[in-house]
Amino acid sequence: MSYEVKIDASPIYELLGSFMVYVTKKWVRDLDVGTAWIEQVDNKLSSEAKQAIDTAKDLPFNDYDVLYAWAFTRPGFDEIADFLAYLESSDDRSLHERIFHHLPFLTPEESIRIRRTYVPLLRAWDKEYFRQQEGELRAIAFEDAEEKKMLLGKMDPDALVEYATAGLVVPPLQDLDTVVLFPSVHNRPINTYCFYSRMLLIQYPVDIPEEDEDAPPTILLRLTRAVADPQRLRLLRYFAGEPRSLSDMRRDLKQADEELMSDLMILRVAGLLRIHIGRYGKEKFSIRPEGTSDLQMFLESYVRI
Repeated sequence: MSYEVKIDASPIYELLGSFMVYVTKKWVRDLDVGTAWIEQVDNKLSSEAKQAIDTAKDLPFNDYDVLYAWAFTRPGFDEIADFLAYLESSDDRSLHERIFHHLPFLTPEESIRIRRTYVPLLRAWDKEYFRQQEGELRAIAFEDAEEKKMLLGKMDPDALVEYATAGLVVPPLQDLDTVVLFPSVHNRPINTYCFYSRMLLIQYPVDIPEEDEDAPPTILLRLTRAVADPQRLRLLRYFAGEPRSLSDMRRDLKQADEELMSDLMILRVAGLLRIHIGRYGKEKFSIRPEGTSDLQMFLESYVRI
């Protein structure tokens, strides 16, 4: 049995994603914003806001699963002020019950802790950083989401997911009913995803339009970086057969884990790999033929052949 795909766009997701990247510093070296963005934000935040927000770096990463669940189950609004007011004013029991069927192991005590901890921090983040970016990011995300919505009735669910994410393959799973896709700009060019009970929430990246028409497009730079290294080319050749798991790679390639994970990330963000995902971290990787075609297409387009 297949699953249903839903497209959901809201600046609330972008608020949470940008906050998560800043606080956790996860993947920041592989993101387009890069480490320089962290320094830029540091210079924007007041010392009081920065000190308060920094306290979140020691909190469990799984807290974001709860925040995203509240974002997805929000009662019919997209404004950040409404979302934060909703979290702040709702009673503890109703907030917990609203997402309990998605997160059945979430305790009422943890729900209370997360709500009371993050609402003031997200308010500070919105006031001192995100509000200045929201208008432009909202327009980019909503435009892309509308394109994906138009494709809902024209593509099979798995094909639409792979197209939107440039390579995430989600097979039909017995305990998966719904896949929710939402666009994000801060997290480009990576995908993040979270399994809930019978639902999978996937953030897919949306690129900012190029300002300089004479500059090489970002996607071409990702592709040329990915194939510039002989080791990564050998890795692509390794994936040309059947999908491979991390344990397969460790057994066959004898490559240091840190180096292997770095190469996988570079190939993945360039759109050269498929990730076949499943619950409990059971991922496999295979080559994405569309990626090699993209390399030729973007190179020819840029040099005007």
